[in-house]
Amino acid sequence: MTIRYKITAAFSALVLFALGALVLSTNVSAAGEGKITGTVKFTGTPPHERPIDMSKEPYCQKLHASNPVKTENVVVGPDGSLEWVVLYISEGLSGSAASAVSSEKPKWDQKGCQYIPHVMALDANQHFLVTNSDPTSHNIHPLPKAGGGNNQWNKSQPPGAPPIDTSWPGEEVAIQVKCNIHPWMHGYMAVVKGPNAVTDEKGAYTISGVPPGSYTVTAWQETLGTQTQKVTVAAGKPATADFTFKGK
Repeated sequence: MTIRYKITAAFSALVLFALGALVLSTNVSAAGEGKITGTVKFTGTPPHERPIDMSKEPYCQKLHASNPVKTENVVVGPDGSLEWVVLYISEGLSGSAASAVSSEKPKWDQKGCQYIPHVMALDANQHFLVTNSDPTSHNIHPLPKAGGGNNQWNKSQPPGAPPIDTSWPGEEVAIQVKCNIHPWMHGYMAVVKGPNAVTDEKGAYTISGVPPGSYTVTAWQETLGTQTQKVTVAAGKPATADFTFKGK
């Protein structure tokens, strides 16, 4: 009996030691991660964002009657801040960092006859939910490039329909999404590997969970194209990468 108890005690101690080491390793890893922050600006004369004619959908036309929705191809703030720009690490990530998949399920909503958000960034194989918050039917039709690892699909979503839970297996920046019922509705899903971000209305972004190292950060905008910048991230510290897109 004494021998058995000693073996049991030794095994329990080993398990506790392993769990403690795992927790310590996780905490050290999290503490050692850095982040990349910055802003994206636009200089020059921004393209004219025209009001959208929603007369073919009375509900949405009435909803936006006092404040018509405008196109979002290039959304520039009064201070030149550029919204809806995707930022991701295109070079330098280790295999494990690039293959990590977020467990978060972001939502791509159809609300007010708009896709919200207009641009969404995802990990390859990360699940997301497509929802319909409108009292009218919608149709979601993503258009990935042929041969790029993602398959095109086309689904209708009437009012009250359950969310569509799906993912994209292949990297692609970016997949255009349209609605066959409401031709003015369009947006983009950027599928990348590794930490990513999308600029807010102030043109600001933060790419979190970046291991120490040297990287290439890519900024993508649906109309203005891409820019890249080299950046070095130190353990537990932020690095900065600002971008400026120029108009004509």
